[in-house]
Amino acid sequence: MAERILVVNPNTSASCTRGIEAALAGLRAPGLPRLDVVSLPDGVPAVVTWRDWHAVAEPLCRLVAREAAAAYVVACVSDPGVDAVRTVTCAPVFGALRSALAAALARADRIGIIAMATASLPRQRRALAAMGVEQRLAGHIPLDLPMEVLTDPHAPRAALEDAGRRLAQQGAEAVILGCAGMAGHREVVEQAAGIPVIEPCQAAAALAIQAVVAARPLRKDLAA
Repeated sequence: MAERILVVNPNTSASCTRGIEAALAGLRAPGLPRLDVVSLPDGVPAVVTWRDWHAVAEPLCRLVAREAAAAYVVACVSDPGVDAVRTVTCAPVFGALRSALAAALARADRIGIIAMATASLPRQRRALAAMGVEQRLAGHIPLDLPMEVLTDPHAPRAALEDAGRRLAQQGAEAVILGCAGMAGHREVVEQAAGIPVIEPCQAAAALAIQAVVAARPLRKDLAA
């Protein structure tokens, strides 16, 4: 069977799943693992509250248990269920937020995050604390916009551009888009802010690809 990376959107928003699919288009190439993007049938409309965060853990585990893959990506910038999913598979599992933090901190000393909602802030700050990098957060701005507004090609752009500029003014040297629903807006935020902008699903998929490729047997003709 061809190498497969399963990218799971843990919410039920079709527009969010389409945005993730589009964001990963540049990571598809001959010789690389196949990226399959799916939504979670038993998911929530959006992962906003702690209740949403906990609610998707078991459905994610059931999906991963029945869907074989070489690696998995949980495509939500709160990393719901990542630790639980790791108990049902031996394959590597990547969360979008921790992957984005790794990518941002590889490029900048101080980072900013544009969050989907105020309710997202404690979960994202917990991830920063778990990685020991909370002191490198320059700013954290919630938009408090619904998922279907965030995924619209035009509706959220003024708010996103404003947030990107404000984070740059606060000292951020890179910005993380704090919701998978923002995937289609990376370039405009980067242009507005004038600093690198990290799209978390791309960051997680890139790490998953690296893990799968690195696990391939070494070619004997190259090892000689």
